[in-house]
Amino acid sequence: MTIMSFSLKHAYRCASHLSKNLILTQPRLFRRRSVYWLSLVKLSSMSAHKPKVYVTRRIPESALRLLTSRYLVTQWDSDEPVPGAELMKNVPGIDALFCLLTDQITFEVLKAAGSSLKVLATMSVGYDHIDLEACKTLGIPIGYTPDVLTDATAELTVTLLLATSRRIVEGVTAAREGTWSTWKPMWMCGRTLLNSTVGIVGLGRIGFGVAKRLLPFGPTAILYSGHTPKDSAAEVGAIFVTFDELLQQSDFVIATCPMNSETVGLFNKAAFMKMKKTAIFINTSRGGVVNQDDLYEALKSGEIAGAGLDVTVPEPLPTDNKLFTLSNCVIVPHIGSATIDTRTNMAEITARNIIAVLEGETMPCPLKF
Repeated sequence: MTIMSFSLKHAYRCASHLSKNLILTQPRLFRRRSVYWLSLVKLSSMSAHKPKVYVTRRIPESALRLLTSRYLVTQWDSDEPVPGAELMKNVPGIDALFCLLTDQITFEVLKAAGSSLKVLATMSVGYDHIDLEACKTLGIPIGYTPDVLTDATAELTVTLLLATSRRIVEGVTAAREGTWSTWKPMWMCGRTLLNSTVGIVGLGRIGFGVAKRLLPFGPTAILYSGHTPKDSAAEVGAIFVTFDELLQQSDFVIATCPMNSETVGLFNKAAFMKMKKTAIFINTSRGGVVNQDDLYEALKSGEIAGAGLDVTVPEPLPTDNKLFTLSNCVIVPHIGSATIDTRTNMAEITARNIIAVLEGETMPCPLKF
């Protein structure tokens, strides 16, 4: 059975144009390997009648099986993003596109796919990588993955806040580099959540999840800003204030807002100047809500005490970016949803969004746009 499995895998790779784009299905296994090659020929003719799905990255196996058991699936077999030219080459004639946040789904990509494209499903909550107007014009429904990453991202937000405020990265560096000497009363002291004021910009699902997780740390007040007050705020005792009031009063300012025309560059020089000099700024929303040049100056000059970022512009952030030179800036590589369970759930929801449309059923998680 081990030999048979290897032969099957090898046959697929030989039949995949010797590229990273693998054509995947689930044919019947035969006892004699020589018979399989005949099966592969038959499979190629049968596959013409199956809907075609293009997957732009390696994804969890359980999600891939949901698709390969039903459709002819071609996959970009890499953990790195599919190059634009490769994407354009593989989308013509597909029925469904499984994409990620790092894939730019432009009008040109959709046009290249042609009239056969019935559904676009992104393995993300964000959708600013998709040309929504083009999808609307072409009548292409979009599926996404709301809610599933709320808990993981809220956990990471709290983790990043604690790592920044308690100077964890600096402490690890000191221990490794041997600058840790005798105990000193004021060495490596950070900020505490106890009796503090926490400000959350955007009390949506993730913002609310952050507030719930911070309550046991004993903050005196949780403030939030946004368009309108939220009914759910009462559950965590959060108080609705203006954006400026939040900046001026908070010891911790946390950005969990969506990125749109109103929030692009929201955290700029003017915003940082309104914060306390002891304030810690955390961003797990989108890199574009922060003016990074202004953030650098605020951190370097002592306008604010520290910052923790899970998102940046661009991503990945070049290693020579000046933010990396600051000891009071903690940057992690967009890992808000990076738990095994969360990423698996995201992939499976994306697959089920595709299946629903191709089978003429209601999509479980449609994007309304």
